[in-house]
Amino acid sequence: MDSNHPSLEALQDIKKIMERSSRFISLSGLSGLSAGICALVGAYVAHGWITSYGADRAVRGFDAGVADALKFRLVLLALVVLVAALVLSFYFTWKKASRNSLPIWDHTSKKLLVNMLIPLAAGGLFVLGLLYHNDWRFVAPACLVFYGLALVNASKYTLRDIRYLGLLEIVAGLINMYYAEYGLYFWAVGFGVLHIVYGLIMWWKYDKTPVYG
Repeated sequence: MDSNHPSLEALQDIKKIMERSSRFISLSGLSGLSAGICALVGAYVAHGWITSYGADRAVRGFDAGVADALKFRLVLLALVVLVAALVLSFYFTWKKASRNSLPIWDHTSKKLLVNMLIPLAAGGLFVLGLLYHNDWRFVAPACLVFYGLALVNASKYTLRDIRYLGLLEIVAGLINMYYAEYGLYFWAVGFGVLHIVYGLIMWWKYDKTPVYG
């Protein structure tokens, strides 16, 4: 039995090397957690703005200028939240990669990025089309569905857990299609709560202990 141990260990090492070369394993649970917190903060601020706008409209009536200003502020807020989430996600991923002496930019991470950007780019253009036609009802569900598709598409090149997050995002977006008036709440659940739950699970599984422990 003892003579078999070196060969088993060698096979395990080979398996680890092959998985590291084919999958980007430096995604940090803290990245998902920070992105979820950013989304919830953004949703909270947006909810305050929308509530204030509704109260003001009830008193003064509809004002196209005020409505357009609110839409502009909401788009700007979404961009700020996106940038903050990306910066924090990159930082925690870079920190984990450095701690494990793994490259953050290699052939696998390039394939991951390309496969994720294709659905995201399509979704971004689709959302811009909705905004161009002044149809805000389906912006939130479109964001959730296309983001979910991006995660599922990218899951082939990273930790498989991200596939389940993507599927949940798609389901949330599809349900939101039938309850479009609750878009902000679905946005908060999809980009906020699901990311936080995912981040905590990922941290427990892969950050608390090494990925190949």
